[in-house]
Amino acid sequence: MLDLTVVWAAIIGFAIIAYVVMDGFDLGIGILFPLFKVGKDRDTAMNSIAPVWDGNETWLVLGGGGLLAAFPLAYAIILPALYAPLIAMLLGLVLRGVAFEFRWRDPAHRALWDIAFTGGSAVATFAQGIALGALLQGISVSGRAYSGGWWEWLSPFSLLTGFGLVIGYALLGACWLNWKTEGGLQRQVVTYAGRLGIALLIVIVAVSLATLTLENSYQSRWLSFPGVLATAQVPLATLIVTALFYRSLSRRKDAQPFFWALSLFGLCIVGLGISIWPDVIPARVTIWEAAAPYRSQLFMLVGGGVLVPVILAYTAWAYWVFRGKVSGEGYH
Repeated sequence: MLDLTVVWAAIIGFAIIAYVVMDGFDLGIGILFPLFKVGKDRDTAMNSIAPVWDGNETWLVLGGGGLLAAFPLAYAIILPALYAPLIAMLLGLVLRGVAFEFRWRDPAHRALWDIAFTGGSAVATFAQGIALGALLQGISVSGRAYSGGWWEWLSPFSLLTGFGLVIGYALLGACWLNWKTEGGLQRQVVTYAGRLGIALLIVIVAVSLATLTLENSYQSRWLSFPGVLATAQVPLATLIVTALFYRSLSRRKDAQPFFWALSLFGLCIVGLGISIWPDVIPARVTIWEAAAPYRSQLFMLVGGGVLVPVILAYTAWAYWVFRGKVSGEGYH
């Protein structure tokens, strides 16, 4: 019999990856926004994401809704543990969305809306990173409920992952603008990408070493023999991808740096999977313990089997229609 629990874990994992890929770069543009010249450069940066930014968050909804439907126990434990960062994330996303629309419709207060756009993007990104760090460091569970306090999510490790994600998304934003713009703005973001790549590599090393100190299970999955022969390929691949990223930047390639930056995120996600699989709450609850009944999973899979390809199709169409370089004149 097909293990639908694993299938739904894969679907939710795919939704998270799709969200990072598709919403990470536009949040990164918001983080970098104050560094761009007021006027054409900021308008160009906005125009580069205007056709796609709101659809990108579809994957966030799919991930959250899928967790509730397919793994209700995990949802019931994780949400109370991470209320504060998740609420901050949602408020940041709302603020960013409002600022995005109103900076065009209310030009008299555009400077204020630009600040709101940057603030919302930074808060949403930082909160996502904190939530990830809090999940990795462990959630207090008693029986089938969260047993920790309101501030359990706050720690030096979660702050590190929060800052790390800000750096990572800013790198994606810089690489996206390198691909989609030209002239002075493109040269500016290439410089930022080079600096952010080094910063991200430092953060990856710091988070990786810190993660090994959190749970004994993390050390055994990464360092025990013979498994270490496989897991050692992840840091090796990270170094290779970093070298390819910088080579593409030095050769002034447009699209390649963006995809190499995405590859770095992909390797981080692979590392996350190695650390926690098959747990949905690390060292506390496995995916099978948290799963909904088989019939419920099967019913949802029918709907997901229809909707996910449709979402992928219209998303691909939107990116195809708005391919190419962007100018600062007008907006979508």
